[in-house]
Amino acid sequence: MHDNFSNSQVIRKPAQVSAAGIVAAQHVQAAEVGARVLGAGGDCVDAVVATSFALGALEPWMSGMGGGGAMVLYRARERRFEVIDFGMRSPMGLKPEDFPLTGQGAASDLFPWPRVKDDRNIHGPASIAVPGLVAGMEMAHRRHAKLPWRDLLAPAVALAKQGLLVDGVTTAIIASGAADLRRYPGSTQAFLIDGLPPSAMWGIRSEVRLPQAALAATLAAVGERGPRDFYTGEIAAGMAADIRQAGGYLAAEDLAAYRAVLREPLAIAYRGARVMATPELTAGPTLAHALRLLAQSNAVGKGDAPDAAAYIDYALALQAAYRERLKGMGDADGRRALGAEHLAPACTTHFSVVDAEGNMAAVTQTLLSIFGSKFTLPSSGILMNNGVMWFDPVAGGPNALGPGRRCLTNYTPVIAEGPDGRMLAVGASGGRRILPAVMQLLSLTLDYGMDLDAAFHTPRIDASEGEVVIGDVRLPAAIRAALHDRFDYAEARLQTTPMKFACPSAVARAAGINSGATEIAQPWADAVAQPGGAELQGTDGGKSR
Repeated sequence: MHDNFSNSQVIRKPAQVSAAGIVAAQHVQAAEVGARVLGAGGDCVDAVVATSFALGALEPWMSGMGGGGAMVLYRARERRFEVIDFGMRSPMGLKPEDFPLTGQGAASDLFPWPRVKDDRNIHGPASIAVPGLVAGMEMAHRRHAKLPWRDLLAPAVALAKQGLLVDGVTTAIIASGAADLRRYPGSTQAFLIDGLPPSAMWGIRSEVRLPQAALAATLAAVGERGPRDFYTGEIAAGMAADIRQAGGYLAAEDLAAYRAVLREPLAIAYRGARVMATPELTAGPTLAHALRLLAQSNAVGKGDAPDAAAYIDYALALQAAYRERLKGMGDADGRRALGAEHLAPACTTHFSVVDAEGNMAAVTQTLLSIFGSKFTLPSSGILMNNGVMWFDPVAGGPNALGPGRRCLTNYTPVIAEGPDGRMLAVGASGGRRILPAVMQLLSLTLDYGMDLDAAFHTPRIDASEGEVVIGDVRLPAAIRAALHDRFDYAEARLQTTPMKFACPSAVARAAGINSGATEIAQPWADAVAQPGGAELQGTDGGKSR
């Protein structure tokens, strides 16, 4: 490859292994918050709630109260799986005729919708859908939590009061969205300094923080008044007023009517294992299609690691699943298995949790695009989603833009149980690249018996972009050559930003021992064990490499 980067640099991030609970998250401070909750006697779900809100303060461009998502839960005592769906919906007052097409072609080659005038379906108040995250956490807390709601939001309040720490990653991410952030006063105030992205200080004792006072006050109010205030109280009234005054569609009635939904997981049989995924308007059904094809492979599962034939079968299964996915997608007439693609870079976060009793969670939450709608609410400091972008602006299709419709998604958090009883909770961020990462990590652990340390250090491919297959440059030369001969092949590096592959986080449990791992190239991500637990050396019961 001809670029600016070293060919000899080695990136490693050891998996965490412990007899106690573990939180694996895209931001280490959020993982620490969840781990402390486990150490204070909290259930896995207590850690989920605390970690979720902490992430909204630490990486607000990825997720937060203005977004939605889904989680898969495993309750060890009952040996029961469940899904809580807190995906977004389009507002009831949305008018498709307000999104006229420009006639200037598609928005991008990755997102096939025709371009809308002024990109009003992509950013700004008209792109905002009804957020579901607070309702999803409310349902999880009501069903399984041990600790008070207020206590679980307190760490996020404290983090927001500290302000958003600016480092090199922060600068790069804000710079990527600055052109649209500066369109909206609330976002300009929240993320820019003198109209420009903030820059980290070079001095060892110097730091720059972006104030988050309004967000801290809103988090504190949700903690004190309870989650329904977000949908029916003062917070809801302020949200609706901000959006309607700016020309958006979200109304108080949309918020009051919103509820998270408890669903049965999509159960996928795979070579003696059970993979429990999110159903309906997620990538779970597409994952089922890919695994069904992969189960027929004679190459996958031979040896200690995938060879060239296995990687070819990975690519073929993914390409076939995506072709089926794109034939008919949307919330209409039962055709609810397929999702849309992203125009802007993905802004999702995933975290996984396991506690000492073996309860597990795989949680994905998102604003859709990075910085979502780019619209920060003046009254509350909440950065809102751009869920309207998930809909096709052309009328008549199964995913056509319209009022009161559920948004399509690319995320697919899963919990898998292997034939030997080993449990794995995994998911990722990265838009359409999520599914390939989840599928391969499932295969590496289930087909090859790898522990999380080995699986997360094994190079992956991506085959979510039509005919193009993208390979990690760290793959062995023979595998790269075979992929090049078979496909329209391109290569990418494992790098911090912009990431060319999905960003997964996972926890596993075998014989009472837990482990956790996160994407090795993501400098903020980490797996953290609850304090007071006995950290262990070695593996989690799988094969290490």
